[in-house]
Amino acid sequence: MIVLKTTQDKVLASLQAVCGIVERRHTLPILANVLIRKHGSDIQFTTSDLEIQVRTQAELGGDAGDFATTVAARKLIDILKSLPADQTVSLTAGAQNKLTLQGGKSRFTLQTLPAEDFPLVQEAADFGPAFSVPQKTLKGLINQVHFAMAVHDIRYYLNGILFVAEGKTLTLVATDGHRLALAQATLEAEIPKQEVILPRKTVLELQRLLKTESKDAKDGEEDAPIEMRFAGNQAKFAFSGMEFVTKLVEGKFPDYNRVIPKNHKNHVTLGRAPLLASLQRAAILTSEKFKGVRLNFEPGSLAIASSNAEQEEAKEELEIDYGGDSIEIGFNVTYLMDVLANSGDDMVSLSLQDANSSVLITWPEQPGFKYVVMPMRI
Repeated sequence: MIVLKTTQDKVLASLQAVCGIVERRHTLPILANVLIRKHGSDIQFTTSDLEIQVRTQAELGGDAGDFATTVAARKLIDILKSLPADQTVSLTAGAQNKLTLQGGKSRFTLQTLPAEDFPLVQEAADFGPAFSVPQKTLKGLINQVHFAMAVHDIRYYLNGILFVAEGKTLTLVATDGHRLALAQATLEAEIPKQEVILPRKTVLELQRLLKTESKDAKDGEEDAPIEMRFAGNQAKFAFSGMEFVTKLVEGKFPDYNRVIPKNHKNHVTLGRAPLLASLQRAAILTSEKFKGVRLNFEPGSLAIASSNAEQEEAKEELEIDYGGDSIEIGFNVTYLMDVLANSGDDMVSLSLQDANSSVLITWPEQPGFKYVVMPMRI
């Protein structure tokens, strides 16, 4: 039976959309495979790592009839990548659990495992009301906060992003305990409060998929909506012919509203690019273990200084429109560079209190974004 017959680029695009979560090495060998399910000319590709399941559907030709199997996902992608983009390829089911991939004069015979052995994620029964935002909006929100997620933190609830949908607002928050990033967007319809923590792997995969969808979309398509539904232990996303189901991180996320400073009395707005460039130069003379820089705010000027164990020093000075208190404050330079490098805005605003209080960083052009960084002793 001819399972599919179409051009290389069409098959590859569908497979790459679902195969980001597939690990080459797994305790269950079948999890390295993609589930291929055929109904007439419609084909579903499904992958899973027991925590996340991704499914996409496409019309890829082939014979009529139903068929299902699983085959090594990465191997299939590697073979397809090696063939010309406009070449017609076919996938044929043969005897003895084999699939044959043919393109031009190239022919590959692959081993399969039974479709019924593939462990599909059991979907939750208690999903809350669905709501949607444009893909571009969600991608933008994730991009604004993802770098503040913790990596392998013992406080597992920090290894992800908090999604809060309430009323007409969608809020995303990420923190690693030293800094916190928050971004908001407006929803079209009011919904009751729903709060979930998406795992780090889910966030990075969503970010990859949304980026691909927007970049590859035809004119006007990139504002296609993504529909979201949250349950007690699962989240479900549907967009551009794809369905994405993920387990959630259990645990209580910190009260982010208490972390965000409200009454800092010293404020300064300055050019983002010049500040980033100065910090990048100062960072050259910080050590791998100690990334500290000193920022000295005086009326009219900002001095940036760093040093290392070899007694080397870097000093930078920027003219700024500032008339507040004289403040000398230390930061991990990476935390400042991350937020500045992650935006294309021209101006950045800083709100400060004193040397021992966190700083609030905002973008004048984006009222929904807030970034809080704890100071460090230098």
